[in-house]
Amino acid sequence: MTHILIVEDEARLRKDLADFLELTGFTAEGVATARELRQVLEGGSSPAVIILDVGLPDGNGFELAAEIRKSHACGIIMLTALSDSDDRIRGFESGADIYLVKHSTLREIEAAIRSLLRRTGEQAPAMNGAGERWVLDGTSWVLTAPNHRSLKLTAAEFAFLNVLCRRHGEICQRESLMEIVARPRSNFDNRHLDAIVSRLRRKLEDHTSLPAPIKVVYGVGYTFTAAATVQ
Repeated sequence: MTHILIVEDEARLRKDLADFLELTGFTAEGVATARELRQVLEGGSSPAVIILDVGLPDGNGFELAAEIRKSHACGIIMLTALSDSDDRIRGFESGADIYLVKHSTLREIEAAIRSLLRRTGEQAPAMNGAGERWVLDGTSWVLTAPNHRSLKLTAAEFAFLNVLCRRHGEICQRESLMEIVARPRSNFDNRHLDAIVSRLRRKLEDHTSLPAPIKVVYGVGYTFTAAATVQ
């Protein structure tokens, strides 16, 4: 299987990205520091693509990209908060194949990986087909998993999933979700939203025996990480 190495010191982003890539058919592992990156590569790991943050606690991503280029034939995608033209140019000059900023959606990152693998001739896992989709029925408020197991949703759960499934792979802002899910309640806050999502994830996993493809993006909101159709 195509292996992706994620070098990112923000734990939640690292986990969300690794989980998402696993759901889309890749194998993925994450490390938080330049030292851990070197240990993985020196241990014989041969990732097809390295997703590399620039601002690591013990290293500079630009310098690491140049270091990786000297000894490993893999793709490099820089994923960073630095968005200035000079930073992008420096990223490409240091060896990056693709330069993305951190507000890129999970689907955009997946698409960038697949595009890079096509250029390098690496075999990418097949993308989810129609038969592997989650299906949300807007009439009956039923969510059906790829293994054909279904779950009846409450009004709040349906409202929440309706937004996420229509914008799958994008990050849905907490404020927008609370406004949609709260109606007509006036005392709805972050705790209520998190409670609904926590309960929904447990129900999904209990009823479908599959990992719930609902991921939290720390400090921002939620995203649906699998292919989905709304009927």
